[in-house]
Amino acid sequence: MGLTPRGEGHRAIREGWTHKGGCLPVNPSGGLKAKGHPVGATGVSMHVLACMQLMHEAGDMQIPGAGLAGVFNMGGAAVANYVSILERVR
Repeated sequence: MGLTPRGEGHRAIREGWTHKGGCLPVNPSGGLKAKGHPVGATGVSMHVLACMQLMHEAGDMQIPGAGLAGVFNMGGAAVANYVSILERVR
């Protein structure tokens, strides 16, 4: 996705970028496997959780000041892939 230079993705984790309070928080809900990964429902869940963040209604999972969300989903044998970018409009 180009969020870090090629081969340096480990830095995002080691330096805390992807933690809830980091500059690039990822999966504050625990991710899809935390939901048991029900095929089909997980893609919908990712969008619902992203919208909850943007509406500032995510409770304990809320990222303060969330205004932009990215959702990346792969389906099947990686043949159905999509990215959605959602933005809070004030």
